[in-house]
Amino acid sequence: MDAVKIQVLEMSENKKAIDVLFIDPPWIIESDRNFWKQIGSCLPSLGMAYVAGYLEGKGFSCRIIDSTAEKYSIADLEAILRKAEFRPKYLGLTATTPLIENALRIAEIAKRIFPNVKVVMGGVHPTVMPEEVLSSKNVDMVVRGEGEETMAEIVSGADPGKIAGISYRDGAQKTRHNPDRPLIGDLDKIPPPAYHLLPMKKYYPAIGSYKRLPAMSIFATRGCPGRCTFCYRTFFGKTRKRSARNIMEEVELLRNRYGVREIAFYDDAFTVFRKTVMEFCDLLNEKKLDVSWSCFTRADLIDEELLKRMKSAGCHLVLFGVESADEEILESINKKIDLEKVKKAVKEARKAGIETRASFMLGNPGETEETIKKTINFAFRLDPDQVHFNITTAYPGTELYEWAKTKGYLSACRWSCYTMSESNINLPTVSRERLLFYYGKVHRDFYFRPRIVLRRLMKARTLDALIGEIKGAAGLMKVFIGQNKA
Repeated sequence: MDAVKIQVLEMSENKKAIDVLFIDPPWIIESDRNFWKQIGSCLPSLGMAYVAGYLEGKGFSCRIIDSTAEKYSIADLEAILRKAEFRPKYLGLTATTPLIENALRIAEIAKRIFPNVKVVMGGVHPTVMPEEVLSSKNVDMVVRGEGEETMAEIVSGADPGKIAGISYRDGAQKTRHNPDRPLIGDLDKIPPPAYHLLPMKKYYPAIGSYKRLPAMSIFATRGCPGRCTFCYRTFFGKTRKRSARNIMEEVELLRNRYGVREIAFYDDAFTVFRKTVMEFCDLLNEKKLDVSWSCFTRADLIDEELLKRMKSAGCHLVLFGVESADEEILESINKKIDLEKVKKAVKEARKAGIETRASFMLGNPGETEETIKKTINFAFRLDPDQVHFNITTAYPGTELYEWAKTKGYLSACRWSCYTMSESNINLPTVSRERLLFYYGKVHRDFYFRPRIVLRRLMKARTLDALIGEIKGAAGLMKVFIGQNKA
């Protein structure tokens, strides 16, 4: 061992040992035309925070570094790890597809600073691409799917060959894939995320989707009842729910201990369990906690009575995934939704006094300029308070990815380009240039209409909301400038 390695080893051995250091890699988007870069949220990786909370409940010591919230670069992280007063036994890294390159760079840095650390990677991308991730010599294990129980067994020192839900390299450096771990059935038994390890004051939802700060995201369910081709098949499973009382206890924790005044429910379909949502709304009204909140759901999982109850309990925004106004495209992506129900849902939400956001995708299989115009016209007629258009991205682990790969339509680009503002599918029916043109045009045409500007300003009744609207407008201008430069 050379002198430098001996010095690094001695430095790491003199530091206080902790069981797990979790790092959420920095989210860096280079393109200024990316809509989400300008108006997107900054919220924690709750999966990682859930695992940390679960481990602490088992007596293990944990720390979390949220690089995005802290605005840390890779270089910043390296300096922080070198100066840290602790030495982790395990490093837990989470990564979506656009973050996997940064996660692997952090793993390499950590191995240099802490030679004995075991690097465990989880999240969507490692789950669906374990072979690729483990091809890096700096990653020791991959946790596939839910991480609470799996990570507890790893940190406890269990035999890797007997831990369900992991992929790893054995002593002979061969990749092993253990059987999947069964999904956790009773979500109420899982402790809340380790909020005390997070920089709570630095989080915020997407511009225009909150009334007040501080804010925090929550999951009331796991899984999704839909089977859309652009979503990860690995995570379909059975949709499971927490009880209304369990959700309420977490909201109370956030409000009373951390001063959170805005909740963003990030479930794929928050209202899939109607009775639970009704009970939760009743508890919110009973407790009089003074929190406002928003949620994602499907247009066919909402009704007038439920919307009224949600409004009375502080809900101010419901987000609907529509994707396209072309029936053939909806069928091709397996988005089983009735456009008439979408119109009805938006109308009923407005009647109840709740704002709406509709999200759409440009560049699905079968997309043409005619279908793009059809979807844009539908969005304008629908007239929600907000629209978001993304460029369809084929992520690994989805049916759409396999379709594009099989057809030879998948374009060669780095994982960091998988950001929903770049086309990674070379469709024969519409060019990348036209997709980018409409991506910029639709947001400009929708948001800079005088009546929409007036509507947005009139509804910004708090200082936080007004500042958000101003930032949103500035962000949109950057999108347009970025598009014109492209």
